[in-house]
Amino acid sequence: MGHWTAYLLHSKPIKMKQEESVVDVVVIGEPLVEFSASAPLTEADIFHLSFSGDALNAAVAAAATGAHVALVTLVGEDEFGERLVRFAAAHGVDTRWMRRGTGSTGAYAVGADPSGERAFGYMRACSAASRMGPSDVSRAPLAETAVLLVSGVTAALSASCAHAVRHAADIVSQAGGKVVYDPNFRSRLTTPGAAAGMLAALAPYTALVTPSCPGDSLPLLGTADPAEAVRACLALGAGAVAVTRGAEGVMLGDGDGPPVEIPAIPAVTIVDQTGAGDAFAGTVAARLAAGDPLRGAVRAGTAAAAVSLEGQGGTGRVATPQDIQRLLAGAVRNA
Repeated sequence: MGHWTAYLLHSKPIKMKQEESVVDVVVIGEPLVEFSASAPLTEADIFHLSFSGDALNAAVAAAATGAHVALVTLVGEDEFGERLVRFAAAHGVDTRWMRRGTGSTGAYAVGADPSGERAFGYMRACSAASRMGPSDVSRAPLAETAVLLVSGVTAALSASCAHAVRHAADIVSQAGGKVVYDPNFRSRLTTPGAAAGMLAALAPYTALVTPSCPGDSLPLLGTADPAEAVRACLALGAGAVAVTRGAEGVMLGDGDGPPVEIPAIPAVTIVDQTGAGDAFAGTVAARLAAGDPLRGAVRAGTAAAAVSLEGQGGTGRVATPQDIQRLLAGAVRNA
């Protein structure tokens, strides 16, 4: 019996209750109001209101596995802030650390066509979440969590957010928890040099870094070669690296032998790519918190990403444990 077949047969959906467990996964970042359209932004005149942002997408994906997930953020003193908290709670996210802050709730508009191509317009300058600092994240149960998930988007929001991310990573790693870092480079928020510096600063704290290739690897590591990206992140001090490559799958390396290829799971229908990488990261974090081996957690993440592609917007389609099991079982049969 192969390693992956054995994982599939013995893996079960995570069953955890918030009142019975410490927080399994802490996500720090900015949830956003989402106005999504099925046409390009240059043509769209009808938008669907929902809620997204990389931190919220990842938190919702992690909570859908059954993990106890806390989202740490600041939302504005406005109606959208209230709705964001309700939305997160309705999707199983622990909202006790979603606090009110100075400034508005951030928002963005996204247009997509049937091939999944996207264009974004952000309205997040001086938002409440961009004002987060170390004191805001220190209130969260960082020393007790199994996994902390943070991203380059959060670190790029402001200098105080960058300090908060590093502070949280230090607390979790010192307490023996795992840190997962998604570089998630956004040229509208930061420069390649600054983002590369944050990756270098955080890598020694991490159990796993999840750069995309070439989206993150080229500007931050100077390479479009996924194997070289793995080696570069390991050289920075990362415990392991999962280089995501869309339809080409994931290249996973931990320094123990050469990197391994993990195939992508094709989506039944591609509606929108928004949030697929976040679904991957959130699901991997939840599976690691549950004690799954790294390779199994990454495979589950690829299944969650495939399901995410079927919905419009970042949280339009969220994978259930049954979805993940079904896709993974199909992958084994077709291997």
